Amino acid sequence: MFSSPVYAQAAGAAPAGGGLLDFLPIVLIVVVFWFLIIRPQSKKMKEHKEMVGNVRRGDTVVTNGGLVGKVAKVKEDSNEIEIDLAEGVRVKVIKTMLSDVRVKGEPVKADDSK
Repeated sequence: MFSSPVYAQAAGAAPAGGGLLDFLPIVLIVVVFWFLIIRPQSKKMKEHKEMVGNVRRGDTVVTNGGLVGKVAKVKEDSNEIEIDLAEGVRVKVIKTMLSDVRVKGEPVKADDSK
């Protein structure tokens, strides 16, 4: 009674190149994520894998839990190493749980980054 009929209008012509320009922000976000997050993380993982693979007997290691000890035994066929924490205290640790490896003779330094 009080309403009038509404008719759809014909769609106007799309601007040239509009489809490609619509995806440009998404492509830029992906590129930024790649360079700021994905690439550095994969590089860090590769370095950690190499560090863990080069662990030898006599190296000083730091675990993710903060334990510092000398490597007593490296089991090449498994993913475990044995660490001497103190006199008569030997612990088995999974290699991937190492956060730092220092070669023989390198002294253990306190973290001065605080």
